[in-house]
Amino acid sequence: MRRALQTAKDSGGVIVPARSKGQKMAQAKSGDKVKAHYTAKLDGGEVFQTSVGRKPLQFTIGDQQLIPAFEQALIGMAPGQSKTVVIAARDAFGKHRNDLVRTISREQIPDALAPKVGQRLRLSEEDSEEDGKEIMVTVISVSDEDVTLDANHPLAGEDLTFDIELVEIL
Repeated sequence: MRRALQTAKDSGGVIVPARSKGQKMAQAKSGDKVKAHYTAKLDGGEVFQTSVGRKPLQFTIGDQQLIPAFEQALIGMAPGQSKTVVIAARDAFGKHRNDLVRTISREQIPDALAPKVGQRLRLSEEDSEEDGKEIMVTVISVSDEDVTLDANHPLAGEDLTFDIELVEIL
């Protein structure tokens, strides 16, 4: 044992004191400010976002800054622990709603705008109870006469997989 400690010291290793029996490592709980790394993947395994290689994500568990199921996944984790969680579409960005897809006449679009499939646009709702409320839409099809817009979140209807590492409880 003494030789292993000396080797760790000589190689610049860090010696972590052993916990005494009954002593628990800190575990994340609601209200804790934490730092975490994550990799987010679609159902087929395609990575669409990650914090790995950048600063970890910093937030307070329970403040609903993120997907609630993501925040809940951190509860009970200790710094240095990792886990993978699958969050169903209904608990992430919701199911894809067909009533949020609309086709409008090309005449309703300003001449200066040349919509392209995949383009995200900010629109102002004018004929609703909430006049002037802005919404984000995605152009999903374009023809000479019409443009089809989707107001669903781009990840609506997608089950998401998150690889999470709790870096630190602040």
